[in-house]
Amino acid sequence: MDEDKSNRDSIPMSMKGCRTNNGFVQNEDISEQDPDPGSRDTSQPNAVSIPAPEEFHPKALRPYAGMPKEVLFQFSGQARYRVPREILFWLTVVSVFLLIGATIAIIAISPKCLDWWQAGPMYQIYPRSFKDSNKDGNGDLKGIQEKLDYIASLNIKTIWVCSFYKSSLKDFRYGIEDFQEIDPIFGTMKDFEDLVAAIHDKGLKLIIDFIPNHTSDQHPWFQSSRNRSGKYTDYYIWQNCTHENGVTIPPNNWLSVYGNSSWHFDDVRKQCYYHQFLKEQPDLNFRNPAVQEEIKEIIQFWLSKGVDGFSFDAVKFLLEAKDLRNEIQVNTSQIPDTVTHYSELYHDFTTTQVGMHDIVRDFRHVMDQYSREPGRYRFMGTEASAETLERTMMYYGLPFIQEADFPFNNYLTTLDSLSGHTVYEVITSWMENMPEGKWPNWMTGGPETTRLTSRLGDEYINSMNMLLFTLPGTPITYYGEEIGMRDISVTDFNGSYDATQNTLLSKSPMQWDNSSNAGFSEGNHTWLPTNSDYHAVNVEVQKTQSSSVLKMYQDLSLLRAQELLLSRGWFCLLKDDSHSVVYTRELDGIDKVFIVILNFGESSTLLNLQEVISDLPMKLRIKLSTNSSSKGSDVDTRAISLEKGEGLILEYSMKTLLHHQQAFRDRCFVSNRACYSSVLDILHNLC
Repeated sequence: MDEDKSNRDSIPMSMKGCRTNNGFVQNEDISEQDPDPGSRDTSQPNAVSIPAPEEFHPKALRPYAGMPKEVLFQFSGQARYRVPREILFWLTVVSVFLLIGATIAIIAISPKCLDWWQAGPMYQIYPRSFKDSNKDGNGDLKGIQEKLDYIASLNIKTIWVCSFYKSSLKDFRYGIEDFQEIDPIFGTMKDFEDLVAAIHDKGLKLIIDFIPNHTSDQHPWFQSSRNRSGKYTDYYIWQNCTHENGVTIPPNNWLSVYGNSSWHFDDVRKQCYYHQFLKEQPDLNFRNPAVQEEIKEIIQFWLSKGVDGFSFDAVKFLLEAKDLRNEIQVNTSQIPDTVTHYSELYHDFTTTQVGMHDIVRDFRHVMDQYSREPGRYRFMGTEASAETLERTMMYYGLPFIQEADFPFNNYLTTLDSLSGHTVYEVITSWMENMPEGKWPNWMTGGPETTRLTSRLGDEYINSMNMLLFTLPGTPITYYGEEIGMRDISVTDFNGSYDATQNTLLSKSPMQWDNSSNAGFSEGNHTWLPTNSDYHAVNVEVQKTQSSSVLKMYQDLSLLRAQELLLSRGWFCLLKDDSHSVVYTRELDGIDKVFIVILNFGESSTLLNLQEVISDLPMKLRIKLSTNSSSKGSDVDTRAISLEKGEGLILEYSMKTLLHHQQAFRDRCFVSNRACYSSVLDILHNLC
């Protein structure tokens, strides 16, 4: 067997008949090693002679697949292989650095993107008056969810829902009994969670009201505080006072917003508690750190439910002076005992106290903790009504300390009459005083103001909406203003409400169609009567009318969404007089300019636009008009005729934009500066 094995191991191989295969085929140019016949081993005829490794001469070879590393190293050092390899390496290195540099450059020159609260309009809803889903005559959260498609058709980006917390509804919004419960009249927490999910599915955002200043006197905190129970003892502002024969002598002369003393004697605790509003709404003691922590936990509760932001109401009332000093009378000669109206005192010790903004910034800090997830920035707005403009601007925060994203601008809602001058003053006062880089906003209505058409007249509804959508910043609409709803007069109301103290009673339910109860409810009654004009002023009717208020509103909101000029451009005020306001919207990199002309006068007017802008063409095309028949036509810039309440948006090309011209530079404003590159189709800030 050993002999057989030896024979197998020495099987002769013909050189030409069979080459050894090491996984590759050698170059055919290599000469075969033909052994000398005379020296051939006769014991193994025709055997292959395998040369030793030192017999190879790689320099005489060409590269071949599968070559051993010893041979590969010989080739890799040759210039014709080394140089291309090094060129490719350095090209790769340079390309990587160029890409990194280009990325850094693009980031450096790119302006800040508009956030969701800047990119589109807000739509404010009082839920009890929007849509009733269960036939009880009260609007509710499910009703809002039913109408999300309609809201989306308005090109709305953010829905702002007014107070829906569990409360006595004493003043419709403020008397909160539980900040973490839905009032049963509006639905359940499950209804709220469904609404949040549905809003987000539509690509919309939700902000809600929050009133941290006070609670209801039925709140468990107050009930514990009046009984001096544990930590709740100092959750409210208590002071000793004299109470004899039903007459209370308060600690000082501070007055309630609704009149008379802001101190009320409590029979249980035998002290007076402080209330800036109704006596059923005791003020929380924000000088107690435990109270601040409670409020922060409430903010966290709703943020965890998916809320995208808050409107903080009545924040200027959060703190009062510690020493309880009497406030100064407006009329110092008035007998002190006769001072009972809120306007008869200067409120230097009960509003905007030192430390109040620190509390608001703490609210901001809590919200920032929930803004870290990409695309989930949490918005913060503050109500600043009846504040001076200087104090209002303080809610924007400091250059390096953010507070509110913006204080709500309700100055347009205070106008009881219109003119070019008054509108001009409202616009310039905000834009000139707003801190650099901050974002403006504009409101034409709200739950505490008279409806636009009732305040100013039907003629101005379209021009005011045109103003709203062509000003820089975020437009905010109160429900019903998009169809021109009017106030109602309630003379017989089944409830313990003071109609003189709250204008919500004049806001009839939303008018959806011309069916019973204006389509608001299928019930037998509604909590407020519908307006008698609902057969003509409703959503369904106006959808079919090409010249309706609703159609104009939709055209304006769509134009704003489509045009960078309106969402990011410069705003230049050109002219104002007793009738009209004229301004432009423009953006560097786009030679197109919009000229907005609005007639807020009491009669028609004739405007020579060439006196305002030199080198203006004789004819300009109308981009949009409150008179639907004028859209797309041309106007003579030497004599533009506008009827009472008429508005025009003109479009034309201009090489040197107005904000670059010395004559207009002081009248031009921009919030987030940006330029457009038509070549790259991007925005940049190298203007």
